[in-house]
Amino acid sequence: MNAVAAPGSMRIGKSALYIAGSALLFLTQGLGMNLASANLAQVQGSLSATSVEAAWLAAAYMAPNVSLSAALVKIRAQYGLRRFAEIGIVGFVIASLMNVFVSDLHSAVVVRFISGIAAAPMSTLGFLYMLEAFPPARKLTVALALALTCTTLAAPITRLISPELIEIGQWHGLYTLEMALALIALPIIYLLPLTPVPHAKVIQRADILSYLLLAVGFGCVAVVLVMGRLYWWFEAPWLGMLLALSVVTLTAVVLIELNREQPLIDIRWLASREIVHFAAVLLIFRLVASEQSAIATNFYQLLGLQYDQLATLYWIILASSLGGGLLCAALMKPGHADAVHVLALGMLAAGAYMDSHATSLTRPEQMYVSQALVAAGTALFLPPAMARGFTAALAKGPSYILSFIVVFLFTQSIGGLMGSAAFGTFVTLREKFHANILAEQIVLSNPLVAQRIGQLSGAYAKAIVDRALLNGEGVALLGQTITREANILAYNDAFLLAAIIALFALAVLLIQIAVKQLARHDPDIVPAATS
Repeated sequence: MNAVAAPGSMRIGKSALYIAGSALLFLTQGLGMNLASANLAQVQGSLSATSVEAAWLAAAYMAPNVSLSAALVKIRAQYGLRRFAEIGIVGFVIASLMNVFVSDLHSAVVVRFISGIAAAPMSTLGFLYMLEAFPPARKLTVALALALTCTTLAAPITRLISPELIEIGQWHGLYTLEMALALIALPIIYLLPLTPVPHAKVIQRADILSYLLLAVGFGCVAVVLVMGRLYWWFEAPWLGMLLALSVVTLTAVVLIELNREQPLIDIRWLASREIVHFAAVLLIFRLVASEQSAIATNFYQLLGLQYDQLATLYWIILASSLGGGLLCAALMKPGHADAVHVLALGMLAAGAYMDSHATSLTRPEQMYVSQALVAAGTALFLPPAMARGFTAALAKGPSYILSFIVVFLFTQSIGGLMGSAAFGTFVTLREKFHANILAEQIVLSNPLVAQRIGQLSGAYAKAIVDRALLNGEGVALLGQTITREANILAYNDAFLLAAIIALFALAVLLIQIAVKQLARHDPDIVPAATS
């Protein structure tokens, strides 16, 4: 049997192949997740669905996907990396092929649910292939930064290629590409094997029960966060039922794991001060990072901008994400994490604040700089935070890796959904507020209002002879204008809120850095500052 070469002795050419394979795996998984969610308005017609019904495609995908990574850690340890990789890629290829048989909303939801299950190993494989390409000294620095950068690239690429794919064949056009990428990735797994690790029987019967409860809890939370804003939180009783079920199942997981000698998830460690702080930092980051994915994207739709008008903007976002990731890889050195986080939060705050001055005349050209700052800041922030948390988990022992994965999974998957839900709800509430304020100022006796109604109704003057009907058309058009302006003001408030959150996080971080600096000169400050 041939000896496996040490990771540090891998040739540059072979290392480049592993990096390319990792990027392809991340892109395949990312496009599979984003192609449907980014084009719900375009594909709902071919699926005979309303906009709310089409949102179930995203919910069906996320429900199983948000928790599966936790189970895959032990499955990989017990059955080996090679078997895990082979089964994972074959499962994804099969799920991609199933998109060919989608004919309506119901079949699409079923296929998306299966795709969510099949996609979970793909992101794990992407990380493993990127780590494989680097020596141990660079796995938690350069490799981790590049892997996390690859996770941010699929979203802008989706927006760039979607118009052509939709023209080819709506839903089937979108997922023919995913199927092709999956088939390209298939031989990579067999031709570029991962370094094998020792097998161990680590899965216990109680693990299965704990995971099933965790999957149900996280899945219910994911569905509520995706659909809650659309059905509205207090209007649909089933939303409350799902939340209650998630509370029951997750509480059961906690009770079970606290009473096990070898728990699947170390609840006591997760409840420690360091991990709670780590989780809070990642949640705040995901909330601020939603500025680009949740607020800006919907703002473009409000303005009626089409993909061809936004192409240059998405190219800039793609380049900024890549540039931010490469800069982070260069800065990933011991002691630089705080400086990188300060830079990232400053860029996120600046970009969000610049966007908060948008008007109905704002076009992509006015958002090039701000969105580039947000994209680069997003790519900069996450790698140092994850490296710090992963190092803390390794210091406690290999068994704590799974607990760390659960924390990271919750903050990124569920945290991303929370950001979208929170900002979407905030925009809806603020739109109602601004609409009421603007409507109060619309009085027909006001000469400016009467003049505006006359201008708006003038376009129908040749088609409508009746003066009352013509005036009614003018009032209706003015109402549409008020609604549009109220929405724009609401999105400005959301941009500003994201900036304030980023600035608050930056202020807290600067205070912590100052305390650390003072502690070097006066150690007695540490207990007082951390109590």
